Amino acid sequence: MPGLRWTNLTEDERNEFLSNGGTGVLSFATDRDDPPASLPVSYGYYADDEAFYFRLSFPPGSSKTDVVDNPVSFVVHAETDDGWRSVVATGTLEELADMPYESVAVQGMWAIDIPTVDIFDRPREELEFRDFRLAPETLSGRKSVPE
Repeated sequence: MPGLRWTNLTEDERNEFLSNGGTGVLSFATDRDDPPASLPVSYGYYADDEAFYFRLSFPPGSSKTDVVDNPVSFVVHAETDDGWRSVVATGTLEELADMPYESVAVQGMWAIDIPTVDIFDRPREELEFRDFRLAPETLSGRKSVPE
């Protein structure tokens, strides 16, 4: 594409872009011949630990139970007043349910606010939710550069 230029986000720019959270796409690795299992999700971001937090729903019969332990990639993209920004993180999700209260992961969950999105076919009270943390193995950010 002619004129498409980008540069890496600095750590401060990345943290400002991710803020405390928002929405993105979480993709789970699957078998080699299958596409990744991708879903839009709300997230919280804790800059002090460079970690993402998710509250995932598990309705009865959900295919998430089959892939939740697989490697993931997480993408956040947005158009801003200064052009587009994107962040990509990869790694494996850690479930918070069995972690000690004083752990960095659980404390980070208390420090963030995951936006609530009600897109379910039943009341939230009827769904099982589980909390997860992504401490990325890789984390990168890009931004557009004006011509």
